[in-house]
Amino acid sequence: MAESSVYLAVDLGASSGRVVAGSFDGTQVTLEEAYRFENGGVLAGGHLYWDLLNQWGNVVKGLRAAAAKHGNRIRSVGVDTWGVDFGLLGRNDELLGNPYHYRDTRTVGLMEQAFKTVPRAEIFAQTGLQFMEFNTLYQLIAMQQSNSPLLEMAERLLMIPDLFHWLLTGEKANEYTDVSTSQFYNPQTGDFARPLLEKFNLPTQMLGPLVKPGDKLGPIKRAVAEETGLNEVQVVLPGTHDTASAVMAVPAASVPGAKPDWCYISSGTWSLMGVETPQPIINDRMYQLNFTNEGGVGGTTRVLKNIAGLWLVQQCRQLWKQQGHEFGWEELTRRAGETQPLLSLVDPDAPAFVAPRDMPAAIREYCQQTGQPVPQSEGAVIRCALESLALRYRMVLGLLEELVGGELKTIHIVGGGSLNRLLCQMTADCCNRRVVAGPVEATAIGNVMLQAVTDGTVGSIAQAREVIRHSFSVQQYLPQNTWPWNGAYERFMQLVQRAK
Repeated sequence: MAESSVYLAVDLGASSGRVVAGSFDGTQVTLEEAYRFENGGVLAGGHLYWDLLNQWGNVVKGLRAAAAKHGNRIRSVGVDTWGVDFGLLGRNDELLGNPYHYRDTRTVGLMEQAFKTVPRAEIFAQTGLQFMEFNTLYQLIAMQQSNSPLLEMAERLLMIPDLFHWLLTGEKANEYTDVSTSQFYNPQTGDFARPLLEKFNLPTQMLGPLVKPGDKLGPIKRAVAEETGLNEVQVVLPGTHDTASAVMAVPAASVPGAKPDWCYISSGTWSLMGVETPQPIINDRMYQLNFTNEGGVGGTTRVLKNIAGLWLVQQCRQLWKQQGHEFGWEELTRRAGETQPLLSLVDPDAPAFVAPRDMPAAIREYCQQTGQPVPQSEGAVIRCALESLALRYRMVLGLLEELVGGELKTIHIVGGGSLNRLLCQMTADCCNRRVVAGPVEATAIGNVMLQAVTDGTVGSIAQAREVIRHSFSVQQYLPQNTWPWNGAYERFMQLVQRAK
């Protein structure tokens, strides 16, 4: 039997990071977590930052652990992270400060100011991206308005995964799936939207060459090889935006770029719900709906909507933990399942839920202000959040079907949220669609399998998805109790409309 090839995925999320070894034996791929560490923002001087050097130290530890176990079988390594955030390099590749966290408050209110310089419609026409106040464009404008000396000193802008690839190889390049979250990338030209940046009087000389998923960036630096015990293996770019890698791992049978008959939900802190299309969709309806075009693997575009996701549930659990109540996820789901259904609803994307100090209190206050029964127990609060999320999925599903001009028969849920059986069944019932949940480790799987495609051990993305279907179990949920959701959806839409 031939020896398995091993590909290392450095998978960094907003709350944790890990190094995962993916072993491919020619038929199946298996994952093994070599190292995991906590991640998160650091509040200092009134601003929220990422601790890049601590993150890098942990990545090195993870690579060392993987090298100790898998040695010469390791073929390549690639990094994926969250989007929008970035770091700046100055002369002699000097790192200029710590990267800001996307939840830092310095961009609050900046979008409306930006529209006075360049109209909202013109920004969308050049970028096709949804408007979110933490997009890279507004982060740069915030630096400009505060007269940050870093902006003047910057010679190169690197998105977060680009920073780690630079630390690994010394090569400075911008991978386009992550750049596509910046709101200064033009998906129609396949290049930076330099004319847009120039209208804002923002520097463009710091933008580097664009590279794509599957490109080889080069071998890791000798110093990194010596420190980790790795050979000088290749760094192969996955879809460096974690959602691009997660969608790569959707176990769908269609060829990438074909007209979609399925949609995906990459479910975690955020729910990224969308379709994989052969071309970007940039028209008035996309603009009105504030949908987005982000870069995908294999030359595809991910037409999607950002939804608050399990953020509400996570923040409730975190607050209860601070109060001395250590609820596991299974316990919270059980309690939610035992409470009365469809009693109280919220709009998960309402501003009240972006960053409240007390999420359960914010949910109760929203229900009170909208004349609904106020959920009292922990289970009732969680049920309210989960049911509201399922209703939001139904709303976005209808809009996606309108945008692509056809029915989406299956909803693929990947990521950690695919483990929440209650939410998956709610989604099937609410949307009246078949739900396929899994794989859980979609981001790392997508990262690993694109490396395998580049290495030639897997022939194509379509073949990689076939391997994924045979390697990981998925759970199917069929609609069971759909009729109560219709009235709930009418109530939900009234809440959403009231906020406009």
